[in-house]
Amino acid sequence: MSSRRLDSITGDGFRLLTVKVKPRSSVSQLMPDGAGAWVARLKAAPVDGKANAELVALVARHFGCSKAAVSIMSGASGRTKIVKLTGVRAR
Repeated sequence: MSSRRLDSITGDGFRLLTVKVKPRSSVSQLMPDGAGAWVARLKAAPVDGKANAELVALVARHFGCSKAAVSIMSGASGRTKIVKLTGVRAR
């Protein structure tokens, strides 16, 4: 996958997001970074998949979908991730 920013809805009803993760933050929040990507501040530490689980829950809550509709496509062990949302509409 290329390093370009992805944040679009395809005709197949899924959305790809580039998310920059900042673990061990004082609050959990998801916000656009102004450059086409998203920044996720997570309370969880990147240990035993806890930060990834919190990211999935945070994205699902932000976009109003189930956690099952959110998956980490790439970057599961890094700070920059490609996240796929299925069954979402444009906001």
